Formats: sequence, C-alpha cells, structure tokens
Amino acid sequence: MDNTKKGAIIQTENISKSFSRVRVLNDINFSIASGEVHCIVGENGAGKSTFIKILSGAYQPECGTITIDGKDYDHLTPKLSQELGIHVIYQENILVGAMSVAENIYVGHEFANKGGWLRKKELMQTAKALIDDFGIQLNPAAIVETLSAADQQFVKILKAIAWESRVLIMDEPTSMFNTKDVQKVLDLVKNISDRGIAVIYISHHLKEIVQIADFVTVLRDGNWISTYDNPKRDIDLTVITKDMVGRSVDTFYQKEPHEIGEIQFEIQDIRLSKNSPPASFFVRKGEILGVAGMVGSGRTELVKAIFGADKRESGKVLQFGKPVNTRNPTASINSGIALINEDRQHSGLSLTMSIVENMSLVDMCKTKGFWYSLKKTWKRVQQVYKGINIKAASPYMQVQYLSGGNQQKVVIGKWLMVDSDLIILDEPTRGIDVNAKAEIYKLITRLAKEGKSIIMISSEMPELIAMSDRVIVMRKNQIVGEIEKDDINEESIISKALEVEIS
Repeated sequence: MDNTKKGAIIQTENISKSFSRVRVLNDINFSIASGEVHCIVGENGAGKSTFIKILSGAYQPECGTITIDGKDYDHLTPKLSQELGIHVIYQENILVGAMSVAENIYVGHEFANKGGWLRKKELMQTAKALIDDFGIQLNPAAIVETLSAADQQFVKILKAIAWESRVLIMDEPTSMFNTKDVQKVLDLVKNISDRGIAVIYISHHLKEIVQIADFVTVLRDGNWISTYDNPKRDIDLTVITKDMVGRSVDTFYQKEPHEIGEIQFEIQDIRLSKNSPPASFFVRKGEILGVAGMVGSGRTELVKAIFGADKRESGKVLQFGKPVNTRNPTASINSGIALINEDRQHSGLSLTMSIVENMSLVDMCKTKGFWYSLKKTWKRVQQVYKGINIKAASPYMQVQYLSGGNQQKVVIGKWLMVDSDLIILDEPTRGIDVNAKAEIYKLITRLAKEGKSIIMISSEMPELIAMSDRVIVMRKNQIVGEIEKDDINEESIISKALEVEIS
C-alpha cells in the first residue's frame, strides 16, 4: 500500500534493514505531515525501534529512500537528522541527574558570556517561559534527580522542543506513569501537534493512541500491516490488536485456576524510617498478591526494604511463622526471596553479557567458595531457558540485542535458577508488547501453581485486577486497604489509592 501523502515533512519509500542476515524491516512506506500525530504500534521485535533509529540517523537502511521536505536521502546521520528538525525522546533516561531542569533543557545551547560564565538568570527565565507556555508544573531550578519519573519525562520532552523540533518522535513516553500523569502527556502531545509539530508516537497502550492519533500504523515482524485514519478517535482496538498479534486483546489477561494454601510469608511492622507508619501483611502459598497505588505511594520502597535492597528502620519477615534473614539482598536470596525490579536494563541485567551469564548471576550469590562453573550449571540453565520460551538465536546471545519481552524473561529466568519461595515482581510487564505480556502472565500463574508466593506491583489496572487473588492498596507509604476476590475492581482500588469515593 502507498502510505505517502502530499505536503508530508517525512516520507519513506521501501525502507529495509537487516542485522546478521535477519531482515528486521521490509519495504516500509510511511509519511507524516506538520501537526499530525502518527502512532506506530506493534509487538517488541516488530521493527518500531529500528525504524525510528533510521529516521534519527542512528542506523542506515540497506535500501529505500527517506524524503524530507521534498529532498531525497538514502540515509541520515544523527547530526543531519537533528539539523532537519527530527528529535527522538527515548525510554532511557538521557538527563543529567545533578543538573537543574533548566540546565537539562538547554544543555548544548549557548547561555554563557564571552568569559565562559553561565548566564543563569537568563537561562532560568527562558526555561520558565517554555514551561509556562506548555502549561507544565515544573520548577526550572529543581534538580532533576529529585523529580518523579513523570516530571523527568516532561523535562525530556521540553528539551526536544527547545531544539525547535519539526518532528518529535516519542518512544513509549508513558511507560512508567499513573493514569493522571498519562493524561498530562496526552494533553501535551495535543498541544505540541496544535503548534504544527509532527509527532510520531510509539506506545503499547492502545487506549492512549486512540485519544491522540490522526493515523495509526501497525508493524509486525518488520512488515507494514495496516494504516488507519482516525479522524473521529474511534479506531476499533480489537482490529488493531489482531493486526499486531493475530488475536483479541481479551485473551491476554486470562489466569488459570490455582490452589491457594496456608500463609507462607508474613511481613511484620516494616518501617522505612523512624517517622513512617508500619506496614504489615501476609501472602499465602500459591497466592498472587497485587500491590496497588499511585506513583510515589511507596510500593517499590516497601518491597526493596523487605528484600534488604534499601535500609529499613524496623520490622521482620517470617516464613511459616519463623523469622528469616533479609538484612541485605544476599541474605534474602539465601532465605528464598526474589525481587524482580522494575528497571530491567539498569539494575536487572548486564546488557553486554550473554543470556547464560545473566541467568547465572543470582545463582552465583548462593555458591560457596571462590569458583563458579557455568559448565556445571549448563543443564539447569537450558531447562529454565526452554521453560520460559526465550526467543533468541542462542543462549550465548548478548541480552542487549533481545526485545524488551525477552529481556524480561531473562530477568525472571535468573531468579528461577535459585528456586525462590517468595517472588516479588515490580512492574513485571512494563514496556513490553501484549504477546510477551501474555507469556509472562502464564509464567506467573505457573509459579503460583507450584506453590510459590507471589507479590506483584503493577500500575496497569487490567493486569492487576485480572492476575491478583487479593490486592493491598498503598498511599503515602502506608497500606490503606485490602480488597478480596470479587471486590477487586478499578473503582475499589482507585477510591482507596486516592482516598475518594467513586460513584
């Protein structure tokens, strides 16, 4: 199909790309005009990231043409792409934590006098004007590392706008946001497009794209599948989902029945600091306990304190009524507790190491003595590798080349190597496609069937509701409610999380 249009800023024709003789993009035609929001969707591995890296100049296509403002290019460079007004906001953090919001926005711009001194007042005034212009609540003098993930994302967006972007490419911009902050981003995208800036928006959250997309393009296995015009914001999500993976979205959140046994782990009076309220709860053998709450409610801080990754003021962990040692991560590992954290790329994996090496990392912590033999554990690695269905050329492939879903499977796999009794999952499906999510849901259910106790933090409401046997809700670093079985629904969770009554 011809996806080109008259007056487009960017048009691509027959763009193709291969890695190690594997074709990852095949004859992609695409176009976008000023002021349009064109969403690109597809599973991890569909070719979305490769395509935007070709537009940013990070990759060179093997064949095809990129047309910018009517001029043809066989490839772009990062410098040329930026000069043409194309800027990418990636999922990864590109900000300098120790610098202020204003300094991050305008890093690389000239705000220094001839003697090299920073014109700080002018910098702050300019940043404030930009922030106010887009209606964002940010202090230009605030240090970036003190900001929430949502506010840091706004800084990245403003940084791209400050370079006078004509085309803004946003890669999963709301992957770690709560519902309220997601809407802020969607409103900002609309604001940006209303000013004539073209937005290429990549997201796994299909309900988001319907709200903002003028056009939606679906990629699958490196191929163009479909492009939908969306003038009334009423695209059928079922149709898009089938284009992406060949089945309905309703099948993704199916949990198999499993037996729930006696209380296996108890968390007693965990305090994160002297002034924080105590947190106490339990989880049964074979139970999936959901943990709900807005971003900043203290969910991650609580589980990290339980695991010993963060300091805690007081409290203890019991297994079958007996205290277990969780004073630090190594002690927790030896006590049969696993923490699969939310940031797989920075703290869950060593990206330049192989799948085998990553999957052996936790097992090494339990090994007594100085030497660790990968050869001796190879059989067990193979069993776990096949059991969680990692899609890779070989177990010796570096994890940086895997899709997000397969990377997450490797993170889970390294903990399966040590056969933990309590498995804590913090945002286990963040930033992965719907098909990979379905596989991870099956894996979580399988672990519950085996009698493992599961604690699952999730900001995705359908996921939390469908997967949890019971839900505890957190607000302001304390547990404010517990919801059982048939009462687990979006209204009951949000009302406790926000301390409001929802009619």
